Amino acid sequence: MLNTFNKLLIINAQTAKLIQLNKLVCMAYIESLRVFIRVLELGSITSGGRDLRLTPAVASKRIKELENKLGVRLFNRTTRSITPTEAGLVFYDEAKNILLALDTAEAKISNFSDSPRGSIRVSAPLGVGRRIVARLAPDFVDIYPEIQVRMRLSDRKIDILAEGLDVAFFVGKPSDSNMKLKKIADCDRVLCAAPTYLSAFGVPETIEDLVKLDHNCLLLRYPRSPEYFWTMQTDTGPVKIEVSGKYDADDGDVLTDWAISGRGIINKPRFDVKEHLKTGRLVEILPKTPPVPTIFGCLYPHKQLQDPKVRLFVDYIATHSKDLFV
Repeated sequence: MLNTFNKLLIINAQTAKLIQLNKLVCMAYIESLRVFIRVLELGSITSGGRDLRLTPAVASKRIKELENKLGVRLFNRTTRSITPTEAGLVFYDEAKNILLALDTAEAKISNFSDSPRGSIRVSAPLGVGRRIVARLAPDFVDIYPEIQVRMRLSDRKIDILAEGLDVAFFVGKPSDSNMKLKKIADCDRVLCAAPTYLSAFGVPETIEDLVKLDHNCLLLRYPRSPEYFWTMQTDTGPVKIEVSGKYDADDGDVLTDWAISGRGIINKPRFDVKEHLKTGRLVEILPKTPPVPTIFGCLYPHKQLQDPKVRLFVDYIATHSKDLFV
């Protein structure tokens, strides 16, 4: 027969297993909420799962588990689409509030920890992302090894809230007034072209020559893109020039490649092309009337810098990126 001590050991072991099981159930439920929210926001199980580093099968399983627990259908599914039900739309608002409260609580508690942890969801344009932010991110993670950086690079306009981002870096003048803005550095811009292009089509001597001589200007364009003109610095103030060309793209590095191959003139941040200018693959033009300078900075939702890991990451990029703009 078991003595009292052995009985207590068995009871304690069983209690520990139950506590562990409850933890796992709770974590799975929170993950299911996150999957549900991203699937609804992105419009597909595949996209929602990919956003959270889950396979479509796992994401679909999480949705089904959540529906079974709630006893209602959250989505109407067809072979081609998935749309939220009325119950799904109601649950979405409340689920977002739950996760926001949880994330805020975790952020506040992490102030008491010497070792910040968790994921930081970051976006940046391709050029500054590849040459500045992505270059510095591994060194940051070396300092804080329990932090994961989830980075998305795109030259398209990013909806920070819809994408579920913690921070979005930018070059330019963002129009989103609902976000907090942190300026990191001034950013000079430059017009440049390949020697082969300038030999074939001539070197513009004035900003008016860009239009008058029908120069091939390479444009960054995407839906709602503002770059249908270039704004140049002159002695009398900024002047907008409506330029045009045979090529446009939504990827700034594609424009640089075209320029190097002699296809036209580009308007780029100086840091983005400084190596090409040093080697002579590109040549600066109109240096006395350059494009107006801009800024490198970041946007973030108002509450995000309450999270120490986000604040640490932003401060690290701000401190260590300034030398890269020289």
